[in-house]
Amino acid sequence: MLNPGTYLQDRYEILGRIGSGGMSVVYKAKCHTLDRLVAIKVLKEEFASDENFVSKFKMEAQAAARLSHPNIVNVYDVVDEGDLHYIVMELMEGVTLKEYLQKKGHLPWQEALFFAQQICRALVHAHSRGIIHQDIKPQNVLIKDDGTLKVVDFGIALAQDALQLTQSDSVMGSVHYLAPEVARGEAATRQSDIYSLGIVFYELLSGEVPFHGEQAVQIAMKHMREEIPSIRALNPQLPQAVENVILRATAKNKNFRYPSCEVMLQDLTTCLSPERANEPRVVFKTPSEGNKTIAMDTARRKENGSSRPAAKPVKKKKKRKKKSNAWMTLLVTGLVVLSIAAVIFILALTGNWGGKSQLVEVPPLNNLTVEQAASALSDVGLELNRSEITYSLTDDVDKDRIYESDPAASTMLTNGSMVKVKVSLGRYVVIENYVGMKISEAREKLESANIRIQTAQEASDSAPGTILRQELLEPQSKIDPQKTNTIRFVIAAYPTFQIDWSIKGMDVFEAQSLLEGQGAEVILSVLDTDNMSEEEAASVERGVVIQCTPGFGTLYEQNEESYITLYYY
Repeated sequence: MLNPGTYLQDRYEILGRIGSGGMSVVYKAKCHTLDRLVAIKVLKEEFASDENFVSKFKMEAQAAARLSHPNIVNVYDVVDEGDLHYIVMELMEGVTLKEYLQKKGHLPWQEALFFAQQICRALVHAHSRGIIHQDIKPQNVLIKDDGTLKVVDFGIALAQDALQLTQSDSVMGSVHYLAPEVARGEAATRQSDIYSLGIVFYELLSGEVPFHGEQAVQIAMKHMREEIPSIRALNPQLPQAVENVILRATAKNKNFRYPSCEVMLQDLTTCLSPERANEPRVVFKTPSEGNKTIAMDTARRKENGSSRPAAKPVKKKKKRKKKSNAWMTLLVTGLVVLSIAAVIFILALTGNWGGKSQLVEVPPLNNLTVEQAASALSDVGLELNRSEITYSLTDDVDKDRIYESDPAASTMLTNGSMVKVKVSLGRYVVIENYVGMKISEAREKLESANIRIQTAQEASDSAPGTILRQELLEPQSKIDPQKTNTIRFVIAAYPTFQIDWSIKGMDVFEAQSLLEGQGAEVILSVLDTDNMSEEEAASVERGVVIQCTPGFGTLYEQNEESYITLYYY
């Protein structure tokens, strides 16, 4: 346990403990380097001592750190300090969705949809970057005061893999949202996250999870075997299209679920539209439905006083002459020889002469650093080919991260084989079409792209500073941000005029409108009366221009950075 006043990395000061979960303890801390409050999630000792778990934890957390979305809590840093492993993330002061739901009981349709859509958008972003959450539940969703949801623990929920279903309260909470295939021991997929979100949506609308049990195993079995209860049985007024979202998301067979969160989000967005008012209930035809015919036939036979199937006519078997034992011996011998040959062929192919398989699977290497990839390959008995690493710019992969391996992930190779990788030098900068934008907006967009901006003014009816033409760098062209490039904008000319004395004493909003009509940028500033006596304060004229900067009568030239300030009481 970390005590208040403890410093991590000489920059993070522990202020206090926020709470704990199945795998970690969370502390509130201050980052003195950036002068901001953060949350620090520290791995518990039982996990920190497991090297395999720590390795997976770091890889997944580093992947999560590359996520950037309004509905995902930002991960700032992943730190390994001896036996101390922790994640530094955005501090959220709000309540969890679980706490919010416990207070309200259940939510109106519109609010439930609003929350489900936000979670779904977070998953869309994460899935597009190859990250599966694995533990979507209301406890992992935080609510800001403005109603914005923030999903936490992306990529680090794999602690569940290291726990038994009966081991902790954390797992007990997670199993209520567990996809059937994951409960069976299969790897989590995008469809697993979709199933969990469907359960969360059910809970938002009903106020409770669909399956209960005294032990986690019991609940997991229900997810595998039992159909989800009808939400409309609890609330008949709920539109069928809304229930259909739940049914599609929580189908037992993941092939019947939404193929992606993008498709689910579309349904969540349109399920209350008038066009879907008369939508029928979704029904999935599963292989088990084929047994219904057998059951009906059995029932009919019982009604007729017999439980036995109808007797079939017995065909008389023709007597066959006994074949020679010699032929049989020859056939068996041949099959044995063929079997031995097949075994020898397989052993030769796989190199499995010592009784241990030498074929290993290439692990996923995308988005890893070179050193992380070397470690991942070494763990399975493969080797990174460091002499043939290829470096190039990419569209969507961060600098120093792998974007391709040769052979690709999941390929089977013999033990000791070499694997090549391609590493990103960073992302291309894609040039937009800036025509019609203000020059200040274009500058902001190009600020970090190492692009030199040239401007020329031209008389135009467009608002001053509006980009009329773009030259030297065409829209949609890709450039290397490490090299200096030049773009030229022809903009609508800025005005030059004299600030007329007549605006003194004018209504401040009329003066603002007048100056803006001349092409000026105007800022309003209220003067302070705190240092005046009550009589003085009462005597000042309110809402009229008292003074301005630059002063009255000044020849004013508008540009990107200039503006006129009007002062008033």
